[in-house]
Amino acid sequence: MVDDLSRAFEMLRTAAEGLPEIVESTSYGTPSLQVRKKFLCRVKDADTVVVMCALEEKEMLVAADPRLYFETAHYKGWPAMLVRVHEIPLDQLRTRLERAWMMQAPKSLLKTRQYKA
Repeated sequence: MVDDLSRAFEMLRTAAEGLPEIVESTSYGTPSLQVRKKFLCRVKDADTVVVMCALEEKEMLVAADPRLYFETAHYKGWPAMLVRVHEIPLDQLRTRLERAWMMQAPKSLLKTRQYKA
């Protein structure tokens, strides 16, 4: 892992603590987290992470707080948003990852746990 990405990835790891079946991996050559081989989030660059997010929720978050949440043309129409990882409070990042986990975890995993975000 590239050193300048390690701080951002450590924030993702910390925010994801306690989420079931999280596995560290890589995506597009950068560190990522998955749940049962499904993409949850990744480090895009030293200051930005990509987090899975329902389109409606992404639009709301980007409009409500563009200082933290944004998208580029590449992510338009895709259920993932960009997050300024060093600006977002840890509890908000944790909420975003919990929501992404619920979106990506297989139904069988959701059914076996009484998981609440």
